[in-house]
Amino acid sequence: MKAIVVLTGAGISAESGLRTFRDSDGLWEDHSIEEIATFDAWRRDPEKVLRFYDERREQVINSYPNLAHKALAKLDQKFHVNIITQNIDDLHQRAGSLSVLHLHGEIRKSRSTSDSSKTYDIKGTRIKIGDLCEDGSQLRPHVVWFGESVPMLEQAIEITKKADLLIVIGTSLSVYPASSLVDYASKSKKKYYIDPKANINLNRDDFELISKKAVEGVVELVDKLMLDQE
Repeated sequence: MKAIVVLTGAGISAESGLRTFRDSDGLWEDHSIEEIATFDAWRRDPEKVLRFYDERREQVINSYPNLAHKALAKLDQKFHVNIITQNIDDLHQRAGSLSVLHLHGEIRKSRSTSDSSKTYDIKGTRIKIGDLCEDGSQLRPHVVWFGESVPMLEQAIEITKKADLLIVIGTSLSVYPASSLVDYASKSKKKYYIDPKANINLNRDDFELISKKAVEGVVELVDKLMLDQE
């Protein structure tokens, strides 16, 4: 069975109503990185950080997978699919995708401040000051902040190396180290890049560029791939 690796970014979830960070109307317009997305911010004002992620979590819970998420889930019927996502939402899982690796964490989970391997599902939408794990440390959002290591990176690299086909969707490919994953795919394998700014963001001749939003581009490509397998 052909192995497909899909790398997704904020653009795929934007069409479910989730604001991106980097677009002109994105979340960084309202907050600086230093305020809410670093460990220093957490030490300085944990309540502010928790409020920001509590609001994001509530938005995720009230959002739904779009047709791009659902189309990718259909690929599991005929291919061995691994989705590697930079997104911290759970829309791929809720759409039915079987294998999803989160590079930057999961907003519907918390983790120990002192031990990143201790993670927990969040019941409801909030983490509160005083919510402790069994080691006695304060729970924090299970997200990778700027300046922190990306624990799942090595696993993502190994998955990408084995891809027979790579699909990149809705990411500017500007955030390292996630952007480096495309370099681990075999140069001889087919690759697609779906993004409205595809021809601006990527200057490589080993990708087929599809300059469309995620829903339109993904649905068309998945239909083609499924048809080719019949």
